[in-house]
Amino acid sequence: MKRPLRMILLSLLACSLAVPVCAAENSAAGTQTPPPAAPQAAAAPDQKTSVAAAAQQPMRIGHVDLARIAAESETGKAGQTQFAVLKKKLQGQLESKRKQLEKQKAAIEAKLKTLTPPQREAKAKEFQKKVEEFQKFGMNAEKELQAKQEEFSAGLFKAIEQASADLGKTKGLALVVVKRELLYLGSGVDAQDLTDEVIKKIDRK
Repeated sequence: MKRPLRMILLSLLACSLAVPVCAAENSAAGTQTPPPAAPQAAAAPDQKTSVAAAAQQPMRIGHVDLARIAAESETGKAGQTQFAVLKKKLQGQLESKRKQLEKQKAAIEAKLKTLTPPQREAKAKEFQKKVEEFQKFGMNAEKELQAKQEEFSAGLFKAIEQASADLGKTKGLALVVVKRELLYLGSGVDAQDLTDEVIKKIDRK
């Protein structure tokens, strides 16, 4: 009786030890545990520093005051002087023609009572023709002044544009704009006034 009992106990012990092993094997066969994920490579310290520095660096732009350049630069002053000389000349010619018309009108009115109707009509047509010539001269003078002003403005702006581009490249600016177009500047923008430097640059040329 003792021997069979001992054998039974050993058998039960063996089974109790074997069950966890079998269960573990069955669990491993049924569900496979995924392998551990590979660790992600951390960003290099230098790369982090450069990215942060780029994010904090403000946008650099330049602006110029066109009115100041036209008024203070030697180039602008010279253009304004030429325009003023031409304007004075044309105004003098216009004034001279106007005075001539007034004299002719006064002479016609003085003789009006002594003229026959056909003579009055002829004088009126003659005077009207001179008035039209005077008006045409005034229109042409205005066009000439406007053309001169546009020519001067275009030349000056081209010089300003070239000087601004040169300064922008030298200083590493993102863009250069006209000052009157700056309605708002955020804290992340570094704006530089290039007006004085542009004046020196265009006068040097």
